[in-house]
Amino acid sequence: MESVGSIITYVVVALAIVIFSVLAVTTRKILRAATYLLFTLFATAAIYFMLDYEFLGAVQIAVYAGGIVVLFVFSILLTSHPGDNSEALASKQRVTGLLAALAMLGVAGYSLVTRFCDFLTSAPQMEEIEMKQIGETLLGSGSYQYLLPFEAVSVLLLACIIGGVVVARKK
Repeated sequence: MESVGSIITYVVVALAIVIFSVLAVTTRKILRAATYLLFTLFATAAIYFMLDYEFLGAVQIAVYAGGIVVLFVFSILLTSHPGDNSEALASKQRVTGLLAALAMLGVAGYSLVTRFCDFLTSAPQMEEIEMKQIGETLLGSGSYQYLLPFEAVSVLLLACIIGGVVVARKK
C-alpha cells in the first residue's frame, strides 16, 4: 500500500508536468517556452526517481533537460530575436481543431476512468525489472527494441546542429 505522502508527491509532480506542458505550448515568448519545457523535463525525471529508476532519472536530466534544452536555446538565440513575441496564429479551422481536441479529451478521460476502475477491482501484480533488461531493450536491435529509433534521433540532432551552424554563418 502506498503512503499518503508519496501519493501527494505524485499528484504535485503530475500537476507540474501538466501545467508546464500547457504553458510551454501556449506562451508567445520562445525563451519562456524553452524554460517551461525544461521544467516539464525535470518533473518527468522526478517521476522516474519516485519509481526508483535512478538511472533513467539521471539520463532524463543529463540528456533531455541538459542537452536538448540547451540545443533549443542555442538555436533560438542564433535564428531569432528572443525577446520578441511570436505572431498570433490565424487559422480558419479553429472549430475543427477544438472539436478534435474535445474528442481526444473524451477518449483520454474514458481511458483513465476505465483503467482506474480496473485498478480498484483487481490490483495488478508488479514484477521487479532489472536495469540490465531496460538497457538491453533500449539499445538492442531485436524485435521491440529501440536501437534504430535511438540512432535516428541522434542523426536528426546532428542535422539540427549542422543547420544551426549554417544559419549562423550566413549572418
